[in-house]
Amino acid sequence: MADFRIRTDLALEARESISEADCELRGVRVEEYYKEKEDIRVTKVLVESKNAAKAMGKPMGVYVTIEAPALIEPDEDYHREISECLAGELLALIPDSDKEQTVLVVGLGNREVTADALGPRVVDNLFITRHVVMAYGKAAYNCTKMNLVSSIEPGVMAKTGMETAEIVRGVVKEMKPDVLIVVDALAARSTRRLNRTIQITNTGIQPGSGVGNHRNAITEESLGVPVLAVGVPTVVDAATIVGDALEKLMSDEKTFDSVRYMGQNRPVFAELNNMYMTGKDIDAVIKRVSFTVSEGINIAMEQGME
Repeated sequence: MADFRIRTDLALEARESISEADCELRGVRVEEYYKEKEDIRVTKVLVESKNAAKAMGKPMGVYVTIEAPALIEPDEDYHREISECLAGELLALIPDSDKEQTVLVVGLGNREVTADALGPRVVDNLFITRHVVMAYGKAAYNCTKMNLVSSIEPGVMAKTGMETAEIVRGVVKEMKPDVLIVVDALAARSTRRLNRTIQITNTGIQPGSGVGNHRNAITEESLGVPVLAVGVPTVVDAATIVGDALEKLMSDEKTFDSVRYMGQNRPVFAELNNMYMTGKDIDAVIKRVSFTVSEGINIAMEQGME
């Protein structure tokens, strides 16, 4: 299926694709650990060279992938464990996380498109503190030290007429936060990771890249402040699903002739490049997962309170 371009926002999947092609890739380190009790696997991919970044199609930086098979299940205790894991990994990427921080959380996406509503829904559940502290001081929360958290939901270009990066740049220029946390829905390579994976990276984000809508990047280089991106894959490229199905059929000698016929008609399947698939229960999944992500951010921000 070489004619299909595999689309994924997950650095872990990009690394796996290179491994499957039997290519040696220098400049990439992979660290992994598994929490057996919680059934959570955490994989850290460190892209350390420009050649590796070019081969993977990902900027240099750290990519942390949290795989939780039961993330889509309505188990509050399990979701709390995922939130705590997310908080720990997030704090590890925030520069000087032990110090008081002014944090701006940006919820990317279109609220009216369910599979793309993760960012706005996460913003809805955040514990926002900046306005209260600025008006009444930290004593309002009975604290002498705490992070100042604010949020913005910039919407999409079709509604605002402005690039998301333009809106965020204006807010950053005015309030001068210490760090940005950008939340967005992602595209996955494998249906196995759909709605079951959380990626955290310190490389920022390019909104819409997973579905081919390339917008201006939101990164430390473009904004002047550290940018962390948190995302959950909610869609899979339809062409990728077809490609996987054909590859499975190819392994069966009885169906080889029919597969070869379909392979000769790949232009038909190329039309699927602009189609994306998601689960039938995506509305309930987004509701649960967005709360889990927001709780992870809340826990991370509360770590600095004294």
